[in-house]
Amino acid sequence: MTRPGRRARLVPWLAVLVLIVVAAVRPAAADGLAADETARILRHGPWPEPWRRDGGNRLSGDAAAAELGRALFFDPRLSAGGGVACATCHRPERAWADGLARSVGIARMDRNAPSLLDARGRRWFGWDGAADSLWAASLRPILEPGEMGGSVAGVAALLRADPHLSELHRRLPAPTGPTDDLALAVDAAKALAAFQETLTSGRTPFDRFRDGLAAGDAAAVARYPADALRGLRTFVGRGNCSLCHAGPAFSHGEFEDVGVGYFLERGRVDPGRAGGVERLRASPFTRLGRWNDGGDATATRHLDPQHRDFGLFRVPSLRNVAATAPYMHDGRLATLADVVRHYSEVDEERLHADGSRLVRPLRLGPTEQADLVAFLRTLSPE
Repeated sequence: MTRPGRRARLVPWLAVLVLIVVAAVRPAAADGLAADETARILRHGPWPEPWRRDGGNRLSGDAAAAELGRALFFDPRLSAGGGVACATCHRPERAWADGLARSVGIARMDRNAPSLLDARGRRWFGWDGAADSLWAASLRPILEPGEMGGSVAGVAALLRADPHLSELHRRLPAPTGPTDDLALAVDAAKALAAFQETLTSGRTPFDRFRDGLAAGDAAAVARYPADALRGLRTFVGRGNCSLCHAGPAFSHGEFEDVGVGYFLERGRVDPGRAGGVERLRASPFTRLGRWNDGGDATATRHLDPQHRDFGLFRVPSLRNVAATAPYMHDGRLATLADVVRHYSEVDEERLHADGSRLVRPLRLGPTEQADLVAFLRTLSPE
């Protein structure tokens, strides 16, 4: 039996012992994270983001439209000659990209095919943002001579002639105008968009770490690899990578100059965003046009062509980045290690004089580069 005086003396020591035990079991992965680092990490979630219907597409979120869109996505009859489908360049087993430096449709393209995963949350589509909706971005390659080389009349004829496709089309919400060839082609594009809206990326080791950090889940935090955590701290800290690769999608969705050349071959260049703005403003298939079903068109309405847009390309999401090699708009970098090395050693002379110039060489050592690659790999589902 403990005497009262001795019990009183033991209480402070027991409190100290409890604090020591708590400190011992605190996850090692969270040790050393400053409050501002934690805040920056938490901004990259939670994932997945809430579903938001596209107000500019009356077929957005419609199950029958998604079924028609899926059938069309894998159908090469949309192309001239019947040899190229949407799935030719956007393959499910390659995270809905194709793994090529520069994609090949009817001809070899100037850019690679970006992944379609999580496309529904974007404001601009394509490397140059030449489309302001997912449905318009779905129609463009069908009609592009070098990609699928199809036609409005060909798409409409397919929808009318194929019994299965025709039946799926009849199940769609009725359009408000006439159903001529162009209306049918737009319906096909909107159905393709409804299907692509269903292509979402899964949760990743980073998401489990991030949510564990938010919830104070010591076990979830402790499972995150130490090298990935070091790379994450570089990403949100010294590297300032989250300035462009922001939010739960790891992209702010706009366009930047990252020191990648825009010369395609002798005498030919890729103008990037400057060309995209020009094409968007000339297109009848925008949020300002007659085929738009509603939604916010503010960004398109106030689009202002500027010289500094030349050679800028859309900042891609880093989700599933380990599965979408090669990298950059023209696939010039084969591996994630090459990408990290590029940002570590980027040549500032290749940055535009009047651009935003957000990129600076990070001068990372070999271990720091390896840690950053380890972090990037945790942005893909296991």
